[in-house]
Formats: sequence, C-alpha cells, structure tokens
Amino acid sequence: MSEKLELLTPENCQLIFIDHQPQMAFGVQSIDRQTLKNNTVALAKSAQVFNIPTTITTVETESFSGHTYPELLSVFPEAPILERTSMNSWDDQKVRDALAQNGRKKIIVSGLWTEVCNNSFAFSAMLGGGYEIYMVADASGGTSVEAHDFAMQRMIQAGVVPVTWQQVLLEWQRDWARRDTYDAVMDIVREHSGAYGMGVDYAYTMVHKAPERIEHGPMLEPAKAA
Repeated sequence: MSEKLELLTPENCQLIFIDHQPQMAFGVQSIDRQTLKNNTVALAKSAQVFNIPTTITTVETESFSGHTYPELLSVFPEAPILERTSMNSWDDQKVRDALAQNGRKKIIVSGLWTEVCNNSFAFSAMLGGGYEIYMVADASGGTSVEAHDFAMQRMIQAGVVPVTWQQVLLEWQRDWARRDTYDAVMDIVREHSGAYGMGVDYAYTMVHKAPERIEHGPMLEPAKAA
C-alpha cells in the first residue's frame, strides 16, 4: 500500500494504450466518444511532454477493430504498434517484454473496453508481473455505464488506483515553477481541458492582456500562474 501513496512522477511510471481503435470505440456507451478521444489524446500529449515510456497495443486490426486513432498515432509517430489476438494484452509476449524493458512498476492504463481488455490486463499484470496499475477512468470506456462502473469498482477492490487524465498530467507537472514543461502543459490544458482551459484563456487575455490570437503557447511566466 505504501507504494501507491507515492505520487506519480515522470521517473516512476510508464503508460499503455490498449485498443483505441474505431470498432472498439463504436461499442462505447459509458462516455461520449468524442470526449473519450479528447481525453485519450490529451493523455498521450501529456506523456510526450514528460517523456513517459509508452506502449501502444492493438487487437485484430485488419479483421475487426480497425486502425488506432490517427490523432493518437501522430503523438507517437515512431512508436511500434503491438498487434495481438488475445483480448488480454498481458497474454502477448511482445507486450510483456515492452513493459519489462521500460523498467517501471507503475503502469498507467488507458483502454477499451474497461470491463474486458482493461480488466483482464490489470489483474494479470498485478498478479503475473507485480505491477501497480493506475486506471485512467475518463480515457477508457465500456459498453454501458454499468459495465464501466462495475469494472472500475472490481479493479479498485483488487488494488487498482483510479485516476483521470488531467489528474495524471498535473501530478507529473506538480510545480508551476517547472519551466521546462510549463508552456507545453498549458497548451494541453487550453486545448483539451474544457472549462479549465477556457479559464486559462480568460486569464491570459482579460487579466494579463495577452493578444487574443495566441499561436505559440502561453504568454505568462510560470511564477505568475495560479
């Protein structure tokens, strides 16, 4: 339990995206699909900013599921796509090898569907690999609200830690004086964080009198941000 009390940092975790493919997304009923894609891409951009080791895995791409969201792939243009046949990513040796190579015991998970691929991977990785699992609830989706919610509850009972994409991003950032990632984090917030992002835009333009048309990131110094 003490390990799960540790905050997520760019140095102590890795990330896996499981089956963010069109046919899988078609079946999602627990969250608006466009919101799901927004949150997934935002999580990917966050991982890129903080250099988080990231694994992308797919299932039956050509025969059933279709190709991974292009918006997700564009964030990691060089990342290998680990194709498999099993509903459980852990069953595939390529996936297990990729996770082991990253050498980090905390795995952040974003996937479809919560009650199938996420559930089985989480239990197998915990039991078979001794990993700690952090399930990104709003960058994952199930075939119904009940399917997603009960799968999350089942995983929590087993020791999985529930998180949201923005929670993960801000836990990685942690300190607004961290200048090397501040601008990029604010860009993600402004593009993907809804009301929070709108609030940042308002502060820039109305309070700090930044130009209305911002093309290259925020106009505030980190020390001035709330």
